[in-house]
Amino acid sequence: MLRLVLRSTLCSGLALLAGAPVLARPVAAPAPAPVRAGELSATVKEIASDAYEGRSPGTAGEERTVAWLTAQLKALGLAPAGPGGQWTQTVPMIHNVAGKPTLLSIMAGGQDLAPVVGPDIAPTTARAGDRVEIAGAPLVFVGYGVSAPERGWDDFKGVDLKGKVAVFLVNDPDYEATPHDGAWGKFGGRAMTYYGRWTYKYEEAARRGAVGALLVHEDGPAGYGWNVAGNSVGGTYALPVGAGQPQPVAVQSWISHAFAERLFKASGLDLATLKAAARQADFRPVPLTGTTLSLTMPVQSSRIESRNVLAMIPGTRHADETVMFGAHWDAYGQGAPDAQGRTVRPGANDDGLGVAGVLALARAFKAAPRPSRTLVFGFWTAEERGLLGSEYYAQNPVFPLEKTVANLTIDVLQTAGASRDVVLIGAGQDSLEADLARAAAAQGRTITPDSKAERGLFYRADHFSFAKRGVPTLLLMGAGGGADLVKGGRAAGDKWVSDYTAHCYHQTCDAWSPDWDLSGATADVNLVYALGRRYGWSRDWPVWNAGSEFKALRDKSADQRKR
Repeated sequence: MLRLVLRSTLCSGLALLAGAPVLARPVAAPAPAPVRAGELSATVKEIASDAYEGRSPGTAGEERTVAWLTAQLKALGLAPAGPGGQWTQTVPMIHNVAGKPTLLSIMAGGQDLAPVVGPDIAPTTARAGDRVEIAGAPLVFVGYGVSAPERGWDDFKGVDLKGKVAVFLVNDPDYEATPHDGAWGKFGGRAMTYYGRWTYKYEEAARRGAVGALLVHEDGPAGYGWNVAGNSVGGTYALPVGAGQPQPVAVQSWISHAFAERLFKASGLDLATLKAAARQADFRPVPLTGTTLSLTMPVQSSRIESRNVLAMIPGTRHADETVMFGAHWDAYGQGAPDAQGRTVRPGANDDGLGVAGVLALARAFKAAPRPSRTLVFGFWTAEERGLLGSEYYAQNPVFPLEKTVANLTIDVLQTAGASRDVVLIGAGQDSLEADLARAAAAQGRTITPDSKAERGLFYRADHFSFAKRGVPTLLLMGAGGGADLVKGGRAAGDKWVSDYTAHCYHQTCDAWSPDWDLSGATADVNLVYALGRRYGWSRDWPVWNAGSEFKALRDKSADQRKR
């Protein structure tokens, strides 16, 4: 298994950009063709309507979404870019919907804690099969569950997890560390690494033979509230696992912090004390003595085929070199009615605005003289289910990743108006940041690094599927920190982020509104346009910065990018 040293460096101001390589300006670039706020709004109004049923993979909502996107791309005059000259790339998935458990018991201290699905626990499974059955599996606390030999860190110490349920803390060992803790500074401080992500922890539990994985939820370390973590609407989706690869754990679930405290106390342990111990390098897994999980849960399991939508503008001189623009078309489908009786989670901002931005970019580039390199426009499925569509493409690329110049991703844009800056996710990674700074300066704006790096946003969007394979990336995500709004400043920007993430993220109220002010979002999309012009009409290659964990991966294929 390839192990990456994964981190996100939080820098301040523009100091990080000063050291980035400044590459030559492109030649024969077309004149700017600015994206318009009205076209963004019109696209979102359409695909976030109830007719698309929340755009969940494998549903009638997907069929309508894919058909509509394909029709738009054809109308713009783009060419299909999927395998075999198709508009789509088929993405096989396992879709599981967990039913109400007929047995759910956690025995601790001789008593059944009787966790309640919803308030206490949200059990799901990514395994194919019609039921989950676990009988008296012992629980083991594994701290943060990190195995990072390159950082001198191992939470497991060789402890056998076969047949057991691993209990994890979310985020990294140094998220709450002090200078007195062994984890201090080992994982980038409060900036989450991939080791802090729930996906990594579930995968690590599977690699070690655990039968289950429970993640202790906390708002700060997770980056979102229990209303998000405890919401399993639509079930789980996973790419099929190949022969010889570790199968997913039988049950994976968040547990609320309040329930976790009760669980540890009933086991004769103190959660806060163990959290502190988990910040030390000599931490060893702690069995919750006498504590077991029993679960019988029906599962509706099916194999579905979803689709990525792919289009291109072929290059004139260097068609084998590609600049890729991406957004995910999926949202959270339908669920239980909210207080107003709404069942559709329309994903207007997440990521309807991203889809609108990429469509607008396609229109703008098509209206320009043809680029020398091929421009690819990817609309990914199942981002909300674990970046599955982009991951499948990265495993099965239509265009070689070694000659993919860059991946430029849009995922959530702020709707509160014009801003004096643009928020940069994962600051300090590559030379695209210097290009972004120049483009922003041309708009009279500046760059502000992500102020909420502890949320690990750099590892939570589709660009990451490409970054971890060495492709230079840039992510624009309005939820990475409040923008410095022209009306209200940073405080107003922070309020927009907190209101959106607390109330509408993945909820029914993430809906299109005629009251949106998309002037800031439009300016951000035009920055992506400027970067597309920068690289679509030149022979330059963006590069990872010297301290990036992805540089060595890209360097391995350097001979394929010789001019």
